[in-house]
Amino acid sequence: MNYDTFTLNITVNSTHIDDMQHVNNVVYLQWVQEVALAHWNTVNEDIRKKYNWVALRHEIDYKSQGFVGDELIAQTWVHSFEGVKSIRMVQIIRTTDNKLLAEARSTWCLLNAANNRPTKVPDEIRNSIHAEV
Repeated sequence: MNYDTFTLNITVNSTHIDDMQHVNNVVYLQWVQEVALAHWNTVNEDIRKKYNWVALRHEIDYKSQGFVGDELIAQTWVHSFEGVKSIRMVQIIRTTDNKLLAEARSTWCLLNAANNRPTKVPDEIRNSIHAEV
């Protein structure tokens, strides 16, 4: 089951650029994490207080280059939940030409905030992952 897509606007600035004058690959990972957190922050605060997520794995495919001044959209959605894990997809797209710059697949583990132990993803989370912002 795919869940609703959430988007985050990004403007590329000089701190995102590497020696080759394009967006550094590490910055894409930072954006993957930022859009995931922003999406999680749309969930009811009472639910968020009970749980934390930790990244287990990120796979990123770099498709094209981004440059200073580019306006981007990072879009994410939950691809699936299985046990204590969630698979989250991210695409980073330049808005001027709809060019896909990078796409990622991340595996996250849900932790019970009270003890930081892995816990099965409950229905209250499965039913709360939306793009309501």
